[in-house]
Amino acid sequence: MPLQVLRAPCFDAKSNAPLQINAPLVADWLVRFLKDECIRRRGVSKAVLGLSGGVDSAVVAYLCARAFGPENVFAYRMPYKISSQESIDHANLVVADLGIQARTIEITPMVDGYIGNHEPEISPSRLGNVCARTRMIVVFDQSAKVGGLPIGTGNKSERLFGYYTWHADDSPPINPIGDLFKTQVWQLAVELGVPKEIIEKPASADLIKGQTDESDFGIKYDKADRILHFMTQGYTKQKLVEMGFALEEVELVWKRVDSTHWKRRLPTVAMLSSTAIGEYYLRPVDF
Repeated sequence: MPLQVLRAPCFDAKSNAPLQINAPLVADWLVRFLKDECIRRRGVSKAVLGLSGGVDSAVVAYLCARAFGPENVFAYRMPYKISSQESIDHANLVVADLGIQARTIEITPMVDGYIGNHEPEISPSRLGNVCARTRMIVVFDQSAKVGGLPIGTGNKSERLFGYYTWHADDSPPINPIGDLFKTQVWQLAVELGVPKEIIEKPASADLIKGQTDESDFGIKYDKADRILHFMTQGYTKQKLVEMGFALEEVELVWKRVDSTHWKRRLPTVAMLSSTAIGEYYLRPVDF
């Protein structure tokens, strides 16, 4: 019998195969994670989250409904005056489908009390940060009110790109989707039964009409996620280009990750002793 030489299939930089997940298994694991981290470890049986009408918060709401029971999930719609009606409508779809506890708390008076009186010329990016931090004030206060735990809704792509407000979106102590790239969140959303209107719409921070995440990035999520997948596994820029990724896209992704390390860390403390909290041991590689 002649010797057969087995060769690995050619790598395709345009393939999403490396990002495919076993969605039913991931869903089950994340429900177990929430039960273990919140109920068993912390003794907290209620979940509190902001429900924006986007796919990330919708996925987290579906996971929490499974983990805590719909009656123990408290979702807050927190529109600002320029928020789109579509966002509210999509958030309502999730509430109606799951039967979770829901409340709308308009943040316009809170935000405008600051910018209207003190910063009338505020830029759109600063306004977005003020809104995000205001929403976290509501989420944490309502958590104290109902005796629940704030649950985060940020995905891995956003976290690596630093595309979130520091000490706002990243503040909740538990995040079930923080290790899922955006393209994987969409896969999980299909498995969980998130309404297709939410899954299929372009991801957006909903701060400016027509704004989308991908237009802000300058690259589509599927391309960015493929690069991020290999980048976080230790592949160099040169190797990624050799594998078939476009140099300009690799550079764009690399720069975004490299320039936002500070957002993924606790405040840097000046070390005066060998017991400085979070600073004594050598810092791990930040991804």
